[in-house]
Amino acid sequence: MKSNNMKAKPIEIKWHSGLSIFACESFLKAVGDEYGWLGGFDEADNLRCILPFTIVRKGILKMPRFRTETIFVEEELAMEEEKSFLNSVIEYFRSIKTDIIIPASNNAIFRTYPDGADAAPYGSYVIDLSEKEEILWRNIQRIQRQNINKAQKKGVSISIGTERLDEAYKLIRDTFKRSKLPFMSFESLKRYVHGLGEHGKLIIADYQGHIQSCVVFAFSDYCAYAVYGGNLARQFSGANKLLHWEALLLFQKHGVNRYDFYGARINPEKGSKQAAINSFKSRLGGKLIKGYMWKYPLRPLRSLAYTFGVRFLRGGDIVDAERHKMKKA
Repeated sequence: MKSNNMKAKPIEIKWHSGLSIFACESFLKAVGDEYGWLGGFDEADNLRCILPFTIVRKGILKMPRFRTETIFVEEELAMEEEKSFLNSVIEYFRSIKTDIIIPASNNAIFRTYPDGADAAPYGSYVIDLSEKEEILWRNIQRIQRQNINKAQKKGVSISIGTERLDEAYKLIRDTFKRSKLPFMSFESLKRYVHGLGEHGKLIIADYQGHIQSCVVFAFSDYCAYAVYGGNLARQFSGANKLLHWEALLLFQKHGVNRYDFYGARINPEKGSKQAAINSFKSRLGGKLIKGYMWKYPLRPLRSLAYTFGVRFLRGGDIVDAERHKMKKA
């Protein structure tokens, strides 16, 4: 029975590997000051969906952040049902006196958003790992396949393990810096990877003893996410493409269902770095899934502290940067 009157309330965390790793309690605990799951219940009190969250504290501010999109329990909710659930989510966080729901992590692509939210179009490039290896290979653009073959023949090597996390951190930090973006501290990255436990992998591409490219992955049977990546400014040609190809095969072997490149801007300006990144993901076989990012001020005066702070530090958040595209989405 479908209901447009959904109710959100806290439920016990019962994670399994068929769900996103970002719904796992150990991960939520590692990245939030408070955390939990909200369940979405219909008028017959049937659990229909789940939404994991963390609450981040900065000074006096309490800011909920979602780590996945709405997770459906059995069947997909109608769009009106999901909007009703998200409207109830807003009321729950208002009732516990949080200040502003900030944009979700890049993997959380919502199909819709609550009434009154500040929203922006967003997406991610995803590869279906249920396809046979030869189809995955064929879906990669010809020039990219040539680059992968060249990297293999010239001796680019792939290694897996967190022993070189300090080296990887420096490469990721420097890559972010070239794009004039901040990156977390080394201690924060260690805590993040530790929270993933056996569901986290660091994959590195080396050439002649020098690290060329690296990616921190988070995975479960549900999906493998390429969360944080770093590349030398003048890396050996094809090193990062070989890394992703080997990662595709690795996670397919592990029985993972999907490979997610972890976020993409919709219709970026031609010639921009965002457009180049999207092209890279598409040429490796990724298919664009579209949805929304959103945020919601719960206590207007306190929300202003977040708004001014994020604009001062970064020029705004992802919703600020992308919301002008709503009419074009």
